[in-house]
Amino acid sequence: MNAHPRPALRSRVVPVVAVVISVLTMSLCTVGAQGPLAVVLPPLIVGGAVTAAVWAVRRSRADRAAYESRLTAWAASEAVLAERLRIARDLHDIVSHGLGLITVRAAATRHLPKPAEVAVALTDIEDASRHATAELRRMLTVLREPSAAGRRAPVDSLEDLPGIVHGASLAGLRARLTVAPLGPVSQGVQVAVCKTVREALSNAARYAGPTDVGVRVDRDGTYVVVTVSDAGPVDGWRASPGAGHGLAGLRERIGSLGGTLSAEPVDGGFRVTARIRDEAA
Repeated sequence: MNAHPRPALRSRVVPVVAVVISVLTMSLCTVGAQGPLAVVLPPLIVGGAVTAAVWAVRRSRADRAAYESRLTAWAASEAVLAERLRIARDLHDIVSHGLGLITVRAAATRHLPKPAEVAVALTDIEDASRHATAELRRMLTVLREPSAAGRRAPVDSLEDLPGIVHGASLAGLRARLTVAPLGPVSQGVQVAVCKTVREALSNAARYAGPTDVGVRVDRDGTYVVVTVSDAGPVDGWRASPGAGHGLAGLRERIGSLGGTLSAEPVDGGFRVTARIRDEAA
């Protein structure tokens, strides 16, 4: 699902060069003429051809640079849009799970003795939660891309962190995980924590190779702080950069939760720090 069409490469080089070639071709027909024209015309033709060639090369490079700039901006915009759609789907899973629990708990009280007012209130709660769940599913169908219409995996939680770090170790990273006592953490923040760790480890594997990486998750008041720092590229490692939009999407997700994301070189390595506001605190 793209918000805007992919930019097209537009250049005026081809039509202009075609016109120049046509003019030079017609001029070549007069090379055999006598008099001053036969002396002046050949150098003019050569000079025109050289000038057209130089202009064509420079213009082509300028058009290519402008196109790549537009393409980069478009790709960054699409990455942010894709992350917003993923946030919407994750939010659907989190909210619909909570509404499902409300529905089940309300329905489970039907056989229990209770005042009439309580019975009516519980029935209203059950109906409202069922309606809200149905609306969430309908909206998710609108947001979901056709290619993502299949069954989705459960959203990430803090319990998935050891598996994420272990997967990075299988890829060659020497990763260490430290999780300080966090207390209650809202589900959306848990998803953002896992996304941050996964993206940072992926970047470390691409840019630094099988290096040492420290992953730490702790709490600073109302914020959950995620820090992923590597020791820098190993000797002889050749970086294989990705598209470069993973951090942009991650920054969009963390920003939607009222947090901040920083990524910077530190002591020869690289460090990603996410401060995610956690309302559950």
